[in-house]
Amino acid sequence: MNNHSGRQLGRPVESQIHAGSLFFGRPKIEVSRSKTSIMTDASYTFDDLTVVMGTYNESDAITSVLTDIDRVTDGRADIICVDSSTDSTPEIAREHGATVIEQPPRGYGYAVETALSAAETPVVVTTDCDDTYPMDSLPRFLELINDGYDIVSGDRLYHGATAMPVLNRIGNAVFAVVASVLVGERVHDTTTGMRAYRRHVIEDIDWTENTGLSAELLLRPICRGYRTREEPILYTERLGETTLDPIDGGFAIAKSILTIGIEERFGITLTWEYQQRDEAHHQVLDPAQLF
Repeated sequence: MNNHSGRQLGRPVESQIHAGSLFFGRPKIEVSRSKTSIMTDASYTFDDLTVVMGTYNESDAITSVLTDIDRVTDGRADIICVDSSTDSTPEIAREHGATVIEQPPRGYGYAVETALSAAETPVVVTTDCDDTYPMDSLPRFLELINDGYDIVSGDRLYHGATAMPVLNRIGNAVFAVVASVLVGERVHDTTTGMRAYRRHVIEDIDWTENTGLSAELLLRPICRGYRTREEPILYTERLGETTLDPIDGGFAIAKSILTIGIEERFGITLTWEYQQRDEAHHQVLDPAQLF
């Protein structure tokens, strides 16, 4: 079972995290926010939820992932896959009732942003299609959204993430420290692929990153005052092989974190359209697989 001692993030109004906790340990306090979420009288159910993912040659894992989503949500959640595969992944996804949007392989950010834009429900959950993320956490994520959070971000490292290669764990720890310094709030997992969002957050912000989109989807909302919580999740070994280069991907993510932090803290624009920047690489990089 997941430990539910999650952490609320963002710029504090009434409380301050002790300076030492920015780098050591995990703060046990929750902080007030300068921006409140859009609240309604209704509680969202699985009928109000869409699970989205980018898929690239995930035929070994996709059946397990989609079956778990259907089991946990009783088949009530919508599923959208943005696919660039050369194997049977899109056919398997359609057989399991998912909406499949096929597009050329242009990168993680393209796929995820397309999937997020296609969702029509008020709550959207991102995940990866490699069976590393626990779909059993979907009820908890939805519960926290109903509690008023704008974003619930799965923290893979809380339980140790022993299924993650050592290099990846080290990389994630470095990313988290750098991001924490830049945004002024302690974050613990910047590249997790499993998050729940109120759809208005996705619509309110102009996203600029490709390989680094997973970090951007957390850091820009934190800087802009959206109510955000990191929730511990279990992370398991992926099904299927990955051909991704962790070095190139790691540099791309680090660049994104630095760019986003400087832009948000100092109000200067460093980014350009990720379509132009990353198109020349023709790589399909999923940061949650890289790190």
